[in-house]
Amino acid sequence: MLRFVLKAVARGLASLGAVGHLLADMVRGLRDVDVWPRLTVVQMRRVGVDSLPIALFIATFTGIVLSLQASYTFTGAVPLYFVGTAVGKSIMLELGPVLTGLALAGRVGANIAAELGTMKVTEQVDALETLAYNPSSYLVAPRVLAATVMFPLVVAVAVAVGVGSGLVAAVNLLELTTVEFVRGLRLFYQFKDVWFGLLKSMSFGFAIALIGCYCGLGVRRGAEEVGRATTRAVVLGAQLILVLDAFWAILLL
Repeated sequence: MLRFVLKAVARGLASLGAVGHLLADMVRGLRDVDVWPRLTVVQMRRVGVDSLPIALFIATFTGIVLSLQASYTFTGAVPLYFVGTAVGKSIMLELGPVLTGLALAGRVGANIAAELGTMKVTEQVDALETLAYNPSSYLVAPRVLAATVMFPLVVAVAVAVGVGSGLVAAVNLLELTTVEFVRGLRLFYQFKDVWFGLLKSMSFGFAIALIGCYCGLGVRRGAEEVGRATTRAVVLGAQLILVLDAFWAILLL
């Protein structure tokens, strides 16, 4: 048992060191300003714009469910306009960034790992090095920067849609007016709620893209390992989101 624990710890430390090495290479690769800015714009569309449909789908039904469940919980105990408070606080601080991040960990993290893993297996990464391109500035930096920038924007739109769908559900399915919902929404509102959720989502995007690159570039053999690397990227990305969410919650308190 002790041997198993020690091996697991050793593997974890080795992986942590490899991720740190990849991050250091990426930072050094930022000096190649003639390479990564153009590629970052392309990745911003793929990571951000193409991810909007799934993010908005999740946000819409999250807002509806939150509104209905808050009404059920508050019935007879708390004024109904507190539904707006529950919907706003929950989506801005927690469910908007976390649920969107988990969904994008599957979409973005898996896509990055599969793409880079395939390039590694087919020796395209080696070809870049042969042509004097730095793989970190050509492959890693654009994806990590794009995810770091675009995740907060996607989450901001998702939060707005989630609150809007909660409002529509409250007005049409509950005995609540728009004025009452907005009253509850504004009751405990703080501007910190908005920027804190966006800051969390920025860290989520950075972690998901970096882990996706690490898993993809770590592929050594054939297609089967590409599949394992993709699965690993999704699992590690989801775990990192939950760990970072706990970290930010402690920091907020």
